[in-house]
Amino acid sequence: MQRRQLILSAAALAAPAAGFAQMGGRPIRLVVPYAAGGPLDVTARILAERVKDSLGPVIVDNKPGAGGNIGADIVAKAAPDGLTIGLSATATHAVNPWLYKRMPFDAAKDFAGITQMVRVPNVLVMNTENAQRLGIRTVADLIAYAKRNPGKLNYGSGGNGSAGHLAGEMFKQQAGIFAVHIPYNGGSPAQLALLSGQVDFNFDNLATAAPNIRSGKLKAIAVTTAARSPQLPEVPPVSETLKGFAIDTWWGLVAPAHTPRDTIQRLNHAFVEALRDPETRTRFAALLAEPVATTPEAFDSFMHAELAKYQQVVKASGASVD
Repeated sequence: MQRRQLILSAAALAAPAAGFAQMGGRPIRLVVPYAAGGPLDVTARILAERVKDSLGPVIVDNKPGAGGNIGADIVAKAAPDGLTIGLSATATHAVNPWLYKRMPFDAAKDFAGITQMVRVPNVLVMNTENAQRLGIRTVADLIAYAKRNPGKLNYGSGGNGSAGHLAGEMFKQQAGIFAVHIPYNGGSPAQLALLSGQVDFNFDNLATAAPNIRSGKLKAIAVTTAARSPQLPEVPPVSETLKGFAIDTWWGLVAPAHTPRDTIQRLNHAFVEALRDPETRTRFAALLAEPVATTPEAFDSFMHAELAKYQQVVKASGASVD
């Protein structure tokens, strides 16, 4: 028995060493193109900790700026050896290529998907008192009111080209309604405007809106994911009224293009195991984030589909950044 325990202990110690050797004996650099402390950074650090036994040390390197483009560009131009990987997100790999007039990288060609990591719903919310006054309880109610009262509704967002702005424009297009967009300098001011009655509705990130939904100050009309969210199972998706409507926040892991397939597969295996771990799911749930583990091929296809989808959404919004 003692001999067996020693063998198992030796194998456990050897596992991280073998993974470290497979990656060239050097730590992996995980570039997060956003500031420390936000949900993308927190989830990246959770996964970096979970894969250290299979891949060796993974060092999170925050490189914020230009809407995420600075950090993404570092990954795009890194050596394709698996030692520099990064977070891709809705902004960097689907929205920014159409929002920015000049991009330092090609989102469609300069990256190789490893796995999707997370999906976070956005939620259509109204000031609860305002919703009651206008008799709006559902998406159908909101659309009907807008059609009966053309030009009377407005909605806020965290700025031109933000997730809330683009979700609002997509909603208007598919519902065939008009509402004035009022951009604010960030998601928090937009939510304050909604709470004070300055705007009629917002498409907000669920993690941001959740406290005021729970307190009863905001009414959750619908989530923007294709199906119901585990975080708000009682709230229907917009797609139950507008077929095919789906727009949410996601992020995942990518490597530079031309990274060898066996390296991609090794990274995928380690990170997918970490995403499926019950502790990971528990810690992500605290951020109202749903882990999503995929194959590299599935994530590549997903990113390309999102890039094509947002081309039309950004064009319709009229938003651009010089």
